[in-house]
This record gives sequence, structure tokens and C-alpha cells, in this order.
Amino acid sequence: MAARIVAAARQAASITRISSAQPPLPRLVQRRGFAGAAEHGPQKVNCWQEPKNPGNWKEEHFVIVSLTGWALAIGGSYKFFTRGKGKTEEKLLEASQ
Repeated sequence: MAARIVAAARQAASITRISSAQPPLPRLVQRRGFAGAAEHGPQKVNCWQEPKNPGNWKEEHFVIVSLTGWALAIGGSYKFFTRGKGKTEEKLLEASQ
């Protein structure tokens, strides 16, 4: 029994020596990084404040307006080029019955 206690003590001592031999962890230093880079150039505004100057719009407003414009253009052209086709099929079905 005494031999087991001595062996456990030696093992604990060797573990503490190994852990103390490791270098200490480096300190975490907070750095600014790219914090000042976003302040260059003209200030961005909402799209309704300068509707005729999309270069000064905020990026998310530019994306929303662009996607809305593309959706209207595609939807309008689809309606223009496919107008009346569905109605003639319905009229033919009604006439045949």
C-alpha cells in the first residue's frame, strides 16, 4: 500500500514538472486591425436622400434597388412577350365545350 502511495506521489511530481516546463501562454493583445480603413472617401447616404447619384448610396440600398429593377424588367418583358397566349387557350377550351 505504501508503495502505491509513493508511486502516485512520484507520478504527480513528474506531471507538475512537465506542466511547469511549458512556456507561459502569450498575452492576448487587442489590436485595431483595419478599424480606420472604412472612414475614407465620401460618406454614404440612403438611396432616397440622393436618388440621382447611385455612387453615394449605401451598398445594401444599391443592391436592393438593383435587384428590384432587374425583377421589374424581367417580369415586365415576360408579360409583354407572353400576353394573350393563355387567354386564347381558355377561349378555345370554352368554345369546344
